[in-house]
Amino acid sequence: MATFLYRLGRFSFRRRGLVALLWVGLLVLFAVGAATLKGPTSNDFSIPGTESQKAIDLLKDRMPQASADGATARVVFAAPAGRTLTEPSAKAAVERVVGALKSAPQVASAVDPYGAKSVSPDGRIAYTQVTYKVSPIDVTGASRDALAAAAEPGRAAGLAVEMGGSATQTMPEQSATEVIGVAVAAVVLVVTFGSLVAAGLPLLNALLGVGIAMAAITAATGLFEMSSTTSTLALMLGLAVAIDYALFIVSRYRHELEEGREGEEAAGRAVGTAGSAVVFAGLTVVIALAGLAVVGIPLLTEMGLAAAGAVVVAVLIALSLLPALLGFAGRRVLGGWIPGLRGGRAKPGGGPRAGERWARFVVRRPLPVLLVAVAGMGVVAAPALDLRLGLPGDEIASPDTTQRKAYDLLDKGFGPGFNGPLTVVVDAGEGGRARDAAGRFAGEVEGLGDVAAVTPPVVNGRGDTAMLSVVPKSGPSSEATEDLVSAIRDRGDALATATGARAMVTGPTAMNIDVSAKLGQALPPYLAVVVGLAFVLLTLVFRSLLVPLKATLGFLLTVAATFGAVVAVFQWGWLAGPLGVRETGPIMSMMPIFMIGVVFGLAMDYQVFLVTRMREEHVHGAGPKEAVAVGFRHGARVVSAAAVIMIAVFAGFVASDESMIKMMGFALAAGVAFDAFVVRMTIVPAVMALFGRAAWWLPRWLARIVPNVDVEGEGLRRPPAGGAGGDGRKLEATRT
Repeated sequence: MATFLYRLGRFSFRRRGLVALLWVGLLVLFAVGAATLKGPTSNDFSIPGTESQKAIDLLKDRMPQASADGATARVVFAAPAGRTLTEPSAKAAVERVVGALKSAPQVASAVDPYGAKSVSPDGRIAYTQVTYKVSPIDVTGASRDALAAAAEPGRAAGLAVEMGGSATQTMPEQSATEVIGVAVAAVVLVVTFGSLVAAGLPLLNALLGVGIAMAAITAATGLFEMSSTTSTLALMLGLAVAIDYALFIVSRYRHELEEGREGEEAAGRAVGTAGSAVVFAGLTVVIALAGLAVVGIPLLTEMGLAAAGAVVVAVLIALSLLPALLGFAGRRVLGGWIPGLRGGRAKPGGGPRAGERWARFVVRRPLPVLLVAVAGMGVVAAPALDLRLGLPGDEIASPDTTQRKAYDLLDKGFGPGFNGPLTVVVDAGEGGRARDAAGRFAGEVEGLGDVAAVTPPVVNGRGDTAMLSVVPKSGPSSEATEDLVSAIRDRGDALATATGARAMVTGPTAMNIDVSAKLGQALPPYLAVVVGLAFVLLTLVFRSLLVPLKATLGFLLTVAATFGAVVAVFQWGWLAGPLGVRETGPIMSMMPIFMIGVVFGLAMDYQVFLVTRMREEHVHGAGPKEAVAVGFRHGARVVSAAAVIMIAVFAGFVASDESMIKMMGFALAAGVAFDAFVVRMTIVPAVMALFGRAAWWLPRWLARIVPNVDVEGEGLRRPPAGGAGGDGRKLEATRT
């Protein structure tokens, strides 16, 4: 592989005008495709195979007027002190609000709180349930504006009018965090290279790659049914890995120039060595992202495949366009050093660099360093034993939002369960027995301990399906409500045995419980697939069994520590104030599997880039500890820069007002920090020093089977057949 990529790098450097023109042409082609093929996005969130989804599908078929998968809004009214909502003036104001809601765009129905008896016993709080004809994510901005405007008559009459529910939730808008991330990346690159030209190449490379990937995804919406959220992960990861990959290749190119090689030869060797690591690092990221298909949730599958495509584009651009850009830049990547910044160059006559000093310290005392690092990670991971997953909603919204105010008013006036009612669907099949079966089942459910109220069943025209609501006494994200859902489903099994009718539980609360359960069940197979395939890939890269085993175990340690940090902050409330976490609660159920995919890909990036330099020194004859120290010297600076860039990009999301975005940004930033600086830069050199030459052991029978992909560039030390390189000159046999 190294020889092939060496030739590709030299070709791109030599034919830089053609290569650059081809990539710009691809960008224009995809941009035109995006403009002409762009189609509407489908934003249905489905969880196939779960009971709640089966119930929704049944209602859509037999009771479409119920708008089972439609968005909902709860508009809550509160009278000021000394007044009640039953007074004529207050009642008239409430009715004006309800009338405006009924005529609002996309609204299917709005219930009169007086007719529905949804007024609190003291008469001070009431609510109306608004049902929409479309799913939550398809509610338009105009509909949300109309929802907000409908509250004005009530507020003008002196009432507090607040609203929550899925219809009020908007997709997080693109903020300045991406721009901030790019700005931080630019600063880190300038500090790393000490050259504006060298720092600009990875950014230019990344922006072009992300542009092509985003245009391709946009064009694909005209051919496939895709979610509007699909591009979010692709944008974040595409930008991240493109900068990382270009950073490593540019760094190796500068090293080759400093060794005295000409530009074309330096570009060939940079792509042949660092580029080989880019290929396999990119493959690990693609495996991690494509593995999201194991979960069985279409939205996650789309996001994973789209992001994997963005990573593939980043790899291809790094291997072909970047050497062309290096050709345009020439030796200017070495010139123009900024005063005070040496760009990684050692001072003449100075001692070893900080990275090498750290590596030599670790290899001299590997066991104590390893024990301290693992113990520290274990302490951080301890809170993960209390990890509780869920899909929290308005209850963890900021206290100053209308969603949280509506939630608190309902809790105060009716009890916490009114914020998360359950919908029970009874399927009686042929014969029109749904009313009797649903009535019998409603009586059984009323006897359960955590039930506050059960509404009378509503039966469809054919009499084969009925729907009723169950209001728990506990809140939607509490363990008691999860237990109640399980108890109702147990009663449903008994009903099927006794009468043949099926009872299924659905609604937002039940769907959240089912999503959490499905993601929890998918986590072990997802880990097995991703870690297993990556182990095979790393065995090919390093021709070793112990190095891939160490890499995967180190990653699992990173995951445990990250979960522990997230639980401590977002579930226990540690450091909640400084981080701006206003409310604690369950950890978002999608966070673990999403975080594992992203952090695993980036962690394997750092593993491949760092350890391939160690293997390169080992293959070239260095002793075990010397190979670790010298390889660490070459790789630590750029790996540190890459990690700092990632941490800065992800940490920018911690400032978001959206609690879920804040949690995800914190988890990804913490995961990268733990993996890069504790696992890869502390535990890895310690373990490599303890293993010694055994780290590179591979059984003879397996060595004959495993192909030698030559990631470390050993083939570049030998002249190829005919003794000539790409330009007719023999390859130097000097050590790289």
